[in-house]
Amino acid sequence: MADNLKKEFHYYIEHQDEFVKEYNGKYIVLKDFKVIGAYNTIEEAYEITSKVHELGTFLIQKCEPGTDSYTQKFHSRVSFA
Repeated sequence: MADNLKKEFHYYIEHQDEFVKEYNGKYIVLKDFKVIGAYNTIEEAYEITSKVHELGTFLIQKCEPGTDSYTQKFHSRVSFA
């Protein structure tokens, strides 16, 4: 992940509770440590934002409480002895 996007992501984490109060369930677009848009779908967020802003300069993040929107869990049936 590009350095500027890492910083935007950490900004989201630090302000997640505030964002959830205002944008819960939306896909928010972060750029320069500001919310520049809030959309109902990730496709809408991408399509509209990429018309105005260069790819790689903004972060799209599903805004919801907890960590599920930005973590992945993988399960395996493999067992280690």
